Amino acid sequence: MTNSARSSRIRWWIAGLMWLAIAINYIDRTVLSAAAPHLIKELDINPEMMGFIMAAFFWSYALLQIPAGWFADRFGQKKGLGIAVGWWSIATMAMGLATGFKSLLALRLALGVGEAAAYPSNAGITARWFPDRERATVSGLFDSASKFGGAVAMPLIVFMIALFDWRLTFLAIGALGLFWVIAWYFIYAENPEDHKSISQQEVRFIRNGQTQKHGDKSVRPMKWYKLLRYRNIWAMCIGFFTINYTSYFFITWLPTYLVKDKGMDFLKMGMVAALPLICGMVIEVLAGWASDRMVHNKVLSLTATRKLFLTIGLLMALCIGFAPFTDSVFMTVLLLCIAKSGTTVAASQVWALPGDVAPQNSVSIVAGLQNTVSNMGGAVGPIITGAIVGATGHFTWALVFSAVLVVIGILNYLFLMGKVEPIVDEEQVTHAHSVASGAAR
Repeated sequence: MTNSARSSRIRWWIAGLMWLAIAINYIDRTVLSAAAPHLIKELDINPEMMGFIMAAFFWSYALLQIPAGWFADRFGQKKGLGIAVGWWSIATMAMGLATGFKSLLALRLALGVGEAAAYPSNAGITARWFPDRERATVSGLFDSASKFGGAVAMPLIVFMIALFDWRLTFLAIGALGLFWVIAWYFIYAENPEDHKSISQQEVRFIRNGQTQKHGDKSVRPMKWYKLLRYRNIWAMCIGFFTINYTSYFFITWLPTYLVKDKGMDFLKMGMVAALPLICGMVIEVLAGWASDRMVHNKVLSLTATRKLFLTIGLLMALCIGFAPFTDSVFMTVLLLCIAKSGTTVAASQVWALPGDVAPQNSVSIVAGLQNTVSNMGGAVGPIITGAIVGATGHFTWALVFSAVLVVIGILNYLFLMGKVEPIVDEEQVTHAHSVASGAAR
């Protein structure tokens, strides 16, 4: 980095807030799982009802990715992410006041509505606030917070419930997001040029390092359905689906797998289940940084770098298919840690891709479209795994099936994805020219 860029570091304060938003996102969605035994007992909710309540989050979360991305691109990520965190924090706090099945179901749906904007907004912020050479680093950084949230949330929340009760825990965890919103509105500005504390050197460092200058209000976001005309968009959606299918195993069925198939006691399982997430958190940031170094130093082209890291990550993720075939607990845990780390290596590139390929002012929409399809992997993955386990009595073929999807993901990124470059939307260009001509008159 040049000396001129060191005069201010505002973009890294913003990156820290982006990381916190995702960490809070995952902590808030985990509270219900920890509190479920108390809710079932106190509110007379049976396990079938609780299953619907837990699944309700994904219904609204997946369906609202594209609208949330459109809102963030159209009205700015400051409003998009700020309103979202405030919304889901209030929904989390309100769960502490729930009286039964209907109220919990409605509030879980509301949680998904708010959290839908987190990742699309962060992708858009990355494209506006960071030079291309730092895109994968920042993408890996903010996505790594999901692993942190997943790893620390359960023991933290269980401790809080034991110390207080489940109602106060919902209120306290939800309030954390409201403090974040206050900080967000004081620290964040829509574009680097608008920030009161940033130096002109840092603005030049950011903008001179960007292929596209997002934030021009005269350029409208591209309509989401027009994105489906492009081969790279399909490759991004299909590939992320295969990654998320495997990723969600680690936050849904992994505890049951370790207890049922590997014979771990509950206490040991609790510690072991966090290891893949912790490993993945560290590896993801390193992978994002390493890929940015390769592109900046011209070791490989952007396209070759993205494909290389996606392929390496998914080859590591294949280890999930080998885990059932070892009797060694150590080897099982090692293979699962490698597999989860592989999904995060891939994820560091996945969240950089919207900034690489999106038309101007459309990064959040592209990210939302990609995340809509990927979360279908999260929605159907646990169901398919459960069905296979129910039919066979063990997890072996469920994990092998996951590995098969990983192979499809590798082939998808190698052969369906073409050159990684910005999409040029002629309608956007025409509209921008007409606005410019009107202003000239």
